[in-house]
Amino acid sequence: MRKISSFIAAAGFAVLNQTASAADLPRKAPAYVPPAPPPMTWTGCYIGANVGGAWGRFELETSGGEFSRSGAGFAGGGQIGCDYQFAGSGWVIGFRNMFDGTTNSRERTFTVTGPGGLVSATGTAELKNRWFDALTGRIGYSWQPNSLLYFQGGAVWSRVEADLALTTTVAGVTTVTGGSISKTKTGWTIGGGWEYRFSPQWSVFIEGNYYDFGGRDGTLFTPPIGGFFIAAPPPTVCQSGCAFHTKTTAATALIGVNYRFGGFGTGL
Repeated sequence: MRKISSFIAAAGFAVLNQTASAADLPRKAPAYVPPAPPPMTWTGCYIGANVGGAWGRFELETSGGEFSRSGAGFAGGGQIGCDYQFAGSGWVIGFRNMFDGTTNSRERTFTVTGPGGLVSATGTAELKNRWFDALTGRIGYSWQPNSLLYFQGGAVWSRVEADLALTTTVAGVTTVTGGSISKTKTGWTIGGGWEYRFSPQWSVFIEGNYYDFGGRDGTLFTPPIGGFFIAAPPPTVCQSGCAFHTKTTAATALIGVNYRFGGFGTGL
């Protein structure tokens, strides 16, 4: 009996000794799990470039009637802006300034009828849209963290030029008269597009815009033949002035890229 008790005591001592030794051994640290990256946000600013096409409609009103022509050209330039995404929401608001140069121009021939319909002149008009500068606010919705559908509208400034020339033949003498308008016009614009973030800093977009640059009035004058009268003055078409009115509208389809900074990679 004594032997059995001694055996049990020795076994218990061995177990206790083994447990104490295991407690003294260093434990392996748990594997490091990096924290999840913060959700992507559209809050921040950006700068970028764009390129595309421009379609313009030029309207000309003279005493000979009203004419209109549409033409296509190139558009390209850059933009800068900022966005803010509301916390816990897909709604995004922002503002942007875009400056683009264009090659949009169109020519038109027309006629002008003098007093009583007795004298007429032929004319040519060249209408040009040199550039536009659009300052817009925009509102959009991001149904996915990296995809944004937006609508925008605001003010636009544009350099619109109109060059007119009249050719008048009276008593065998031909007179060429010219007139031009070159003004920076203020108008309005609306448009919309889709932007996609392919990295935290970079995004691409496609969009379409409509621009209305308003109208502009001008007057053409033709001097007397020879500059002075010897007898009764010969009839001239625009001796007292021929008024004309031009109006320009345009539309663009653009693709562009933005570099984003400030605010990306932080949660809302």
